[in-house]
Amino acid sequence: MKNKVLLSIMGLLLIVLGVMMSITNSKRSQIAEVRKEVSQVTKTQKHVTTQIDNLQTTYNANDATAKRKLLEFAKAYYTFSSQSDYDKRFSKVSGIVSLSKDQQNSLFDSGLDATGGSRIDNLGLTSQYQTATGYTSDLDNQTIEVLATVIVQTSGTGQKAINQTMLLHGCFDTQTQKITSIKMNQIQ
Repeated sequence: MKNKVLLSIMGLLLIVLGVMMSITNSKRSQIAEVRKEVSQVTKTQKHVTTQIDNLQTTYNANDATAKRKLLEFAKAYYTFSSQSDYDKRFSKVSGIVSLSKDQQNSLFDSGLDATGGSRIDNLGLTSQYQTATGYTSDLDNQTIEVLATVIVQTSGTGQKAINQTMLLHGCFDTQTQKITSIKMNQIQ
């Protein structure tokens, strides 16, 4: 009888052990499945992070280019000491701007007075770019708004040179990499 009880207990223990092993193996396969899913999520997260970093790098590069080109425009636009220099301003910036004909004509006038004489040479007008600070703001996926405060030293015959602060507002097209619009105001 003792042997039968021991055999029964042993059999029962083997059955319990088999059930526990089955449950453990089931949990192991569930754990392996969860690990696979976590690995997949991690890979996807790395890919998305890389895409975000690349996009941010592109935006930062375009912002820097937009600022650099507006400041380059300001330097060429506000630096002249003769009618000849004044006339060459557009050719210096033609590669970085894509302005409408009307805007181009209003920004780059001839510098001549009503009689056809040179205002620049007759009055001894000079302008010298001193420094500038640029700021950017994204308007949409293709356009960056660029602002700059520019300090210019101006003078004329018999006048003391004075510093003037100008405000430039431009729109930079990220596709063409050119400034497509410029507005300027003098700050008193």
